[in-house]
Amino acid sequence: MDPTTNPGKVLLFDLDARFAKDVLARGGAAFADWFAPDGVALNNGQAPLEGLVAIAKSANWDPKVYQLTWTTTDAQMGPSGDMGYTWGHFEGHSKDAAGNPVTTSGRYITVWRKEKDGSWKVALDAGANEPASAGDCCKLPNS
Repeated sequence: MDPTTNPGKVLLFDLDARFAKDVLARGGAAFADWFAPDGVALNNGQAPLEGLVAIAKSANWDPKVYQLTWTTTDAQMGPSGDMGYTWGHFEGHSKDAAGNPVTTSGRYITVWRKEKDGSWKVALDAGANEPASAGDCCKLPNS
């Protein structure tokens, strides 16, 4: 990262990296641990998960069975310095019933909020899977 980068951006990149490392090591339990009590998770084709209890109940994957990884593309801190967002690319790795590898990928956005105790928590996390044939979405038929 460029040493002249805004300190708020550096903080958000660091938060996202620590979040990703924890989730890779501990799976769903770690994912839920990073959310604020009133946090919201939005996932493809599913109802919103509102609140830490709902998120923790849903985020029950074992990192030996499913690995969720992501790479931050960019971040922006709000002018007050107590909220910001990160966004980037994610991948989920698992196996199907026959033991074949299955990979899902897409884009995410995470909204971070500084809590009253000074800690940073996820206020909102949203992901959208890439279409199976994303490269073919906009091609015109041959004439």
